[in-house]
Amino acid sequence: METRYLGNSGLEVSVVGLGTNNFGGRMDQDATTEVVRRSIDLGITLFDTADIYGGSLSEQYLGKALGADRHDVIIATKFGMSMGEGPFTSGASRRYIMSAVEDSLRRLGTDYIDLYQVHQPDRKTPLEETMRALDDLVRDGKVRYLGNSNYDGWEIASGHYIAERDRLTPFISAQNNYSLLERSVEAEIGPACEAFGLGMLPFFPLASGLLTGKYRRDEAPPEGTRLAGRARNGRITSDRNWDIVERLDEWAREHDHTLLDLAFAWLASKPFVGSVIAGATRPEQVEANVAAGDWRLTPEEMAEVDAIAR
Repeated sequence: METRYLGNSGLEVSVVGLGTNNFGGRMDQDATTEVVRRSIDLGITLFDTADIYGGSLSEQYLGKALGADRHDVIIATKFGMSMGEGPFTSGASRRYIMSAVEDSLRRLGTDYIDLYQVHQPDRKTPLEETMRALDDLVRDGKVRYLGNSNYDGWEIASGHYIAERDRLTPFISAQNNYSLLERSVEAEIGPACEAFGLGMLPFFPLASGLLTGKYRRDEAPPEGTRLAGRARNGRITSDRNWDIVERLDEWAREHDHTLLDLAFAWLASKPFVGSVIAGATRPEQVEANVAAGDWRLTPEEMAEVDAIAR
């Protein structure tokens, strides 16, 4: 599989990454291990998790599934969302960061984290405090690289200038909701990533499953799928999105590919995207994601797809 440097760093990641939000929730340890082992076999090196995933079980399951291969892969985890009640169970303060990293290291069964990401902005804590604490973790060897998630463009810019001014470890990645159906990052976040040397790690690349091709307008979602049980008139399944999905599906078929292939290929063809993160509950889904990651669109094809999904 193709690998890319993440942002302006020496960290190399597979162009398709594995999201682990299902570990510990929809998947037990055996199912987790099966998916992780197949991912490694297929060349995936980036495994993205978070302390909050699976009620804190995702990190634990991932660490056990990786086993002796831990040092041959990139573990990216996140902190900052609420892990319980009380004032010291979330955020990006120095106090919380120092305890959160120890908990993640213990659950993962490792002595370092490759990419440690702020899961969401903590606007009650000065960004200087957050970045100084994270820099200390890098200097201590507990963390190798830093990233952010759900930041706005101005926060990415602020983080860059704080790191530059105070000679701190900079962010090398930004993780945001980005797909053919969710393109708001292109206004400010994408340009900020390009300007300040961050690699984008899109989450929800398949728009909660709507870009997999397994859903049809006016048909109930298959039992057990992500959209099953959700309101049919929600934002994801709006008429606008269905119109786009159906046109994209037709375009992909005309080019001898599936809608899922197109969803991955379009993101992977963006210059500021480092790796496309997608979850999987079965090895077959991993195989489909990896195969989709091999396709690159020409500039002319990108323009055609952009016109459909604008």
